[in-house]
Amino acid sequence: MGSLDSTKDELTVLVTGFGPFKEQYPVNPAWEITASLPDYLPPDRVKDPARQAPSALPSVRILKHGPVRVNYQVVRDLVPTLWDNPEQKVDYVIHIGMAGPQHVYSIERRGHRDGYDKQDVDGQLLGDEQRHKLEGDKWIWHDVPEELVTDLEIGRIYKRWVERSPISDDAGHYLCDFIYFSSLAHLYKQERPKKVIFFHVPLHSDPESLSRGKELALQLIKSVCEPSIIAKCKITWVGCGSHISSVLDNIPPQEWCVCEPKVQVNDKTYPPGAKF
Repeated sequence: MGSLDSTKDELTVLVTGFGPFKEQYPVNPAWEITASLPDYLPPDRVKDPARQAPSALPSVRILKHGPVRVNYQVVRDLVPTLWDNPEQKVDYVIHIGMAGPQHVYSIERRGHRDGYDKQDVDGQLLGDEQRHKLEGDKWIWHDVPEELVTDLEIGRIYKRWVERSPISDDAGHYLCDFIYFSSLAHLYKQERPKKVIFFHVPLHSDPESLSRGKELALQLIKSVCEPSIIAKCKITWVGCGSHISSVLDNIPPQEWCVCEPKVQVNDKTYPPGAKF
């Protein structure tokens, strides 16, 4: 993961993807999709082609962590470093993982604390039930609820993302679920907003599937960041447009919205109307 100084208004999204999964899947589409993402969200990456991203609003930087080994202890050690790196501000995290043979892309609403009874790629079990008994209130997830839900407005994200792709409440009780709950629990314990989401992708790693996964990942990043971008937008108009000059001519242009595309009224340029 690279390290650059973030500007004051820049938004940063950290994306993780799992590496190879045993011998059956030497190429994990989760990592291939993650690695293919650009360093910055393209300015036209919006669901509605008629809407343009604000040209002078915060850019969205995309950090890609290296492929995550499908190993419980690796994930448990890794997650705190994603959120607590003093040299890198992170606004949101998106974990990407492989779902299985069904050709469905989904976003996960919740993660689970218990029920991890499958071995990881190194043949290791999580063993948290026994560890909890031995460690008592010193156990890493002591007093953490059995389920945690993202604080992101997943219904709004869903509407702005790809509505035919489902919202799931069961991330599978394996490493995908585990990394998601690990992030949720880490933020819960620190009483921080749980600005994290999990994106499940099919197992297919052909070029067409990877291209589709990349496109959906970029749309998801845009949908996650959109409230923060809109919150920084300045003054504009709403309605049929007949009153634009009477409203905005009394406001200094430096306070106008800087979004595109602009509109022309009587040979004067104004910001676009607000869309809800």
